[in-house]
Amino acid sequence: MTDSLIIPIEHHPLEPFLPPHVRLLMMGSFPPQQKRWSMNFFYPNFINDMWRIFGIIFKDDKDFFVDAKLKTFKLNELVPFLTDLGCGCYDTAIEVRRLQDNASDKFLEVVTPTDLPALLHRLPELQAICTTGQKATDTFVENFCGDQPAVGSYSTFQFEGRSLKLYRMPSSSRAYPMQLGKKAAIYRRMFEELGMCPTH
Repeated sequence: MTDSLIIPIEHHPLEPFLPPHVRLLMMGSFPPQQKRWSMNFFYPNFINDMWRIFGIIFKDDKDFFVDAKLKTFKLNELVPFLTDLGCGCYDTAIEVRRLQDNASDKFLEVVTPTDLPALLHRLPELQAICTTGQKATDTFVENFCGDQPAVGSYSTFQFEGRSLKLYRMPSSSRAYPMQLGKKAAIYRRMFEELGMCPTH
């Protein structure tokens, strides 16, 4: 049994990315170790496919936000795009213990979950939360609302008199056993349902 007392607590290294007029808040579990980062932003691991999924959906090019030469992502393109789209990013935990020396969610122990009511209170135009993996979904549901949707679907919950959607999306990690194009199709359907991208 792992002695959690000797495993250091990691504090979230990023502030929430909350541009004006956020309609969708994407929530992962917790960032990977910083040695795996290619940039100082969310989904920073170069082999994580989140920003390739966005490229496929919105630009018909999985590499639109990719800087292949520097093995990073084009923050100068990504940040204004997300701002215009009304898409924010944060995670469901602000303090964790990493029970193994890797980026796997299943070895994350949540010490302190994000104060979700305080975060959502800052987003008066919010329509939906999107959790991007099982750990994020579990943490959200355990600490905020009770109905966990199936992968690719959503449930609804009430917050401050508003009815919001909780989407459960497939993880953008390559460890998640689903082909990139299929992941993108599932994410595309969510954006279409929210009126955030052109329908095909």
